[in-house]
Amino acid sequence: MNIATTRRAALLGAGALLAAPRLARAQWPDRPVRIVVAFPPGAATDVLARALANALAPALGQPVVVENRPGAGGNIATVAVRRSAPDGLTFLAHSVAYAVNPSLYRNAGYDALTDLEPVALLASTPNIITVNPEKLDIRTLPELIAAARTRPLDYGSSGTGTTTHLGMELLFRSLARVEVQHVPFGPAQAITAVVGGQVPIGSTSLPPALPMVREGRLRAVAVTSARRDPGLPDVPTVAEQGFTGFEALTWFALVAPAGTPAPIADRMNTEVNRALSAPEVRQRLDAAGFAPDPRSRTDFAAFLRAEVAKWAEVVRVSGATAD
Repeated sequence: MNIATTRRAALLGAGALLAAPRLARAQWPDRPVRIVVAFPPGAATDVLARALANALAPALGQPVVVENRPGAGGNIATVAVRRSAPDGLTFLAHSVAYAVNPSLYRNAGYDALTDLEPVALLASTPNIITVNPEKLDIRTLPELIAAARTRPLDYGSSGTGTTTHLGMELLFRSLARVEVQHVPFGPAQAITAVVGGQVPIGSTSLPPALPMVREGRLRAVAVTSARRDPGLPDVPTVAEQGFTGFEALTWFALVAPAGTPAPIADRMNTEVNRALSAPEVRQRLDAAGFAPDPRSRTDFAAFLRAEVAKWAEVVRVSGATAD
């Protein structure tokens, strides 16, 4: 080996050594990962995000920080994440309202299909219609509808634009043709309002209502899934009580700013799906009323397109609006 060749090899070796730390720093994630939750602490989305964060941190090798940014039916958090750098360090945990809001609001501030990147579908849960047993002595959906025909009744939902809101508008106004007054809350706040008698009827996702139903502080009237929920096998579905085909689920998902590199989004999808399959996570979610629904990014994107179209039609038919 001549002197020039030796010198060139030495320079290449030194360059490799200098590049190694940069390559190590380029490994994703090299800093804490942030999951922005579109709803307040205690909401179903928040419960799910925190369970996921605990499982993801060891797999990613970095802390996973949950940050609640509630407001405007989830739009505040969504717009904040849309504006975030697409570096794979910021994700949004949202509910089905993510797919609904662009139709429900005159200006939601984002396009659900182009402004953020589908990462993972997390879980779904039935919605549940409950009553305060001290305020309404009813046990079935037909009894509730009959009561609403005789006097003004209010219901509290998990928020404007959620399926707990739109499902009730579709059920009562469009199908049963009876007026009920909507009072939007957050999911946990809606349960508190019904238990406290602020409103007599609640429409929320199942997880925040489940403890109160089991304690007898709320009475479950119906679940909105196609089949009865295993956690409340004695509670009939809406479809069983005269509204064949009715279904309104709340689902939860993780999305990222548009432009997030595909390898990062793919890795996050893999780690989320692995976490959802872990026995300890599944046990915790089952106990809270969630049904994990791991899918590929491609399948989730197709699901999201269908949901955006479905709920846009429900908004149109019901005449619901957040403005």
